[in-house]
Order: sequence, then structure tokens, then C-alpha cells
Amino acid sequence: MNPKRYILTGTPGCGKTAILRALELAGYPVVEEAATDIIALGNAHGIFEPHTNPVFIDDITNLQVHRQMRIADVAGIQFYDRSPLCTYALSVWLGFPISTTLADELQRIKNERIYQAQVFFIENLGFCAPTDARKISFEDSLKFEKVHEETYRSFGYECLRIAPSDLAARLEQIKRYISASD
Repeated sequence: MNPKRYILTGTPGCGKTAILRALELAGYPVVEEAATDIIALGNAHGIFEPHTNPVFIDDITNLQVHRQMRIADVAGIQFYDRSPLCTYALSVWLGFPISTTLADELQRIKNERIYQAQVFFIENLGFCAPTDARKISFEDSLKFEKVHEETYRSFGYECLRIAPSDLAARLEQIKRYISASD
């Protein structure tokens, strides 16, 4: 049954979520990004900067594991808006030590080969619009983008660059790749 789990990664605001929605509408199982939901939950509890607490990283990791396990038995191609490797990059970016929870999950995904070795690295669009969860400047988003790419490469993943373009063109690049790899 071996599902093929592909990760979409890149800097905040690069269009990952729009691509994920389009893939979902095309019939693929998808898993949403966890950090935005953890931020929203923290905000709902009156915590307006949940990212300042190191437990933030474990909360993201735990939600990512839960979401991945929820569709673990779904065959075929799956797409993930971020992964625990992105959480690793976020932990580095925030200056937190790598927690035991995150380290254990990174070991599990390595041992079990959870994700495809090729990652769709969605390149920035030349701007980064702020949201309730995204408060990073465009300049910092470019630095954060490099942290993501360095993280994936250091863990042995190949970054397949998806260039800035309209949604249809980006979606077509991804579909072409997965068609060629079947």
C-alpha cells in the first residue's frame, strides 16, 4: 500500500496553502500546516505570542504526527503543508534547543521513511503579506527560507524548486513531477 507523502515547504507567504487547496480540489489527500492552527488556538486562549514558549515546538510536532497518522493508511499520493523538518527549522529560527519530542519524531520519519526524499520547495513570491499568524517581514522571510532549505538538505532531502508563478503553473510543475515519478 505504500503511500507517497510529498512535503510542500518554503518561506511563510510563498503560496503553499493555495497550492495545497488546489491539490485537494484535484482529489489528493492533503494535510494542513500545524503551526498556524497552534497559534490560533493559543490566541483563542489569550496567549498572543505562543511562539515565545518552547512548548510551541512540541505542540506543532504533536499535531503534525496526529495529522500524519490520521491518513497513514490512505494509499496513493499525499501532500503535506510543512513537516517536522519545518518545525526543526522553526526551532532553529526561534533559538530553541531541539526538544526530545521533535528529535524523536525526526528519528521516526527517518527510520520509517515517512516522506518522499524529494520535497517541493515553493519559492517566495517577492513579498510576504502579514496575517494574524504571520508577522514576519519580507526580509526575515528570505532568511527563514534559507534556514528551511539548509535544514532539508542537511537531512538528505532533495529540494525541487517551484518557481514563482501563477497558481496554475505551479500546480502543473508539481503534477508533472509526480506523473514522471510514478
